[in-house]
Amino acid sequence: MHTDTKSDVKTPSLFVSLIPIFTVIILLLSSLFVFDIDIQIPLIIATVVASLIAVIYLGYSWNEIEQGIFDSIQSAMQAILIACIIGFIIASWIIGGIVPTIIYYGLKLLSPNYFLVTCLVISAVVGVATGSSWTTCGTIGIALIGIGLGLNIPSEVTAGAVISGAFVGDKMSPFSDTTNLAPAVSGTTLFVHIKNMMWTTMTSFMLSGIIFQIINFKYTSNTINQNSIDAIMRALNSSFNINIFLLLPVIIIVIIMIKQVPAIPGLLFSVLLGLICAVVFQHADISTIGKALEYGYIANTGNETVNNLLTRGGMQNMMWTVSLIFCSLSFGGVMERSGMLNSIAEGIMKLAKNNALLIISTMVTSICVTLSTGEQYLSILITGKMYKDEYKYRGLAPQNLSRALEDAGTITSPLIPWSTCAVAISTYMGVAPLEYLPYCFMNLLNPIVAAVFAISGFKVIKLNKEKKFKIGGNYEKRES
Repeated sequence: MHTDTKSDVKTPSLFVSLIPIFTVIILLLSSLFVFDIDIQIPLIIATVVASLIAVIYLGYSWNEIEQGIFDSIQSAMQAILIACIIGFIIASWIIGGIVPTIIYYGLKLLSPNYFLVTCLVISAVVGVATGSSWTTCGTIGIALIGIGLGLNIPSEVTAGAVISGAFVGDKMSPFSDTTNLAPAVSGTTLFVHIKNMMWTTMTSFMLSGIIFQIINFKYTSNTINQNSIDAIMRALNSSFNINIFLLLPVIIIVIIMIKQVPAIPGLLFSVLLGLICAVVFQHADISTIGKALEYGYIANTGNETVNNLLTRGGMQNMMWTVSLIFCSLSFGGVMERSGMLNSIAEGIMKLAKNNALLIISTMVTSICVTLSTGEQYLSILITGKMYKDEYKYRGLAPQNLSRALEDAGTITSPLIPWSTCAVAISTYMGVAPLEYLPYCFMNLLNPIVAAVFAISGFKVIKLNKEKKFKIGGNYEKRES
């Protein structure tokens, strides 16, 4: 957290700190539900409001606020680069026939009776293997939505199952950035953190699977339109060279991620695999490939459903997403640098009268930081630093903190329409956040399950006396 040493800088009160928050929420809701305009402008206005409060009322210089914006954007540069690269992956995997092949064989093999549960499990497996919810949604997620449409299952329902599974991987994979960041900030180790998360995560995962299977009955109770499935498969077969060998890139990229190849080189290799398939199997020329990478693939299969599904990807189609990420991070940077975010978190912490409320307060703070900054990394980093000493003081093991950060900060990020996760994922899969949100059962249930665990005290791990003194010194005296 930023601490300013200037004597003329005021410490923001909770009331003042909430003004930009209420401003951004009101403007965003108005934009989404009343005026039907993109949400970059409301975020810019809220950033201006927060900046005016910081400079005019709190006494910060513009240079300090500007530096806060730059630091916030810098913290997410890897995520921004990954968003652009996944735009390349989507285009190359479609023009290379990889995604169409997955859809084609999926329509043949996947049972409509268990489709949503299958989506949940497949996405979780790929998410754990790759450590990336974005990659999972941008590759296998698109294919599963296509299969779902062939089975008359709405894209937002399938997207909910994919996102639910993908974020199990995002918070449980040892290769995930968030899974490594949370224990590092909290003061525990990676595998202790993952082991402790198993309880809340797997409980939520199983409950989600049951709900998805119940929903699945709604669609399998109707007669599957085989003519529609046949039409989609004919459109795919006539426009692409469908070949079983086109499934190899999926296996290769999972192996690469398991081998812990850094994210950006691994994703660029995925693009290369797609381009090789485009040349070898689809006989695409350089001009066609270049345009697809730049502007996205434009499908012309003669089938409207297939065209809508496969017309996507490309670097330019990610620029809207990147612009929103910049706007969101700018607002978060002002809130963090001016101390207003810290003031809100301290206000929440005052309500934590016991251990259960401390854990719940941690989760609420994580969600509030994501609401404010649009970035799950900042949610984990800021909240973790803020609560770390409090957990030690109360004799709670650090894995309780790291689990709370992931059970709220990581898992809810795709549900906030202006967050980097939601913007990227909705762009990849072509489903708006507010459309898929009601079906992201894993993401909705996990914080509730975690709160129940906290209230009951089940698997809330205490430090023994020797361990407490080893980690933090004398806990009889608390720092003011």
